[in-house]
Amino acid sequence: MIRFSSFSPLRGIILGAALGAGLLPSPAAAATGAVDVAGVRFAPEYRAGGERLDLRGAALLRWRRVFKAYVAALYLPPLTPNRDALEDVPKRLEIEYFWAIRAEDLSRAADQLLSESFGEEKLATLRSRLDELHAAYEAVEPGDRYALEYRPDSGTELSKNGRPLAVIPGADFSEVYFSMWLGERPIDTGLRDSLLGTIPTRAQE
Repeated sequence: MIRFSSFSPLRGIILGAALGAGLLPSPAAAATGAVDVAGVRFAPEYRAGGERLDLRGAALLRWRRVFKAYVAALYLPPLTPNRDALEDVPKRLEIEYFWAIRAEDLSRAADQLLSESFGEEKLATLRSRLDELHAAYEAVEPGDRYALEYRPDSGTELSKNGRPLAVIPGADFSEVYFSMWLGERPIDTGLRDSLLGTIPTRAQE
């Protein structure tokens, strides 16, 4: 098992630097309608509070174009335009990791990216809720899967391997947090475009 103890390379692993993108069902996955990206399988749809969310896109993020960092997948209501992905609509982001990462490194990387994108003045209004969510992070091992799911009636739920860890209220919180992957200054623009299904399908390894 590979672990990183210093934050500098971890930032690359967590936030990413290069992308292998797209959706491609493997033969086994295609039989069930699932999508397989780099050996990680995602269901074609998800039910959020009784509402159907369809898999919009998925992608493999690589660090330094060599190391697999994680695979992410985005679920949205079927008729939601991409431009409305950050609006007050249900959404779900699933991330499965290839590396062991400490909880404090996950929260630190998120804080750093949010600060770079929005500045501390903007984040001040969200600070208590950001701290609550980041305190709920747990360390991940290879194969662990985090999910962020937003529902307008309840807020943003963080779960790990299907186990709820925290629910943070507010459409304003959801918009800012999901912008790390879907906004104008995301972790990686290629990843964002793949999650939104705007990059053509190609095989990933």
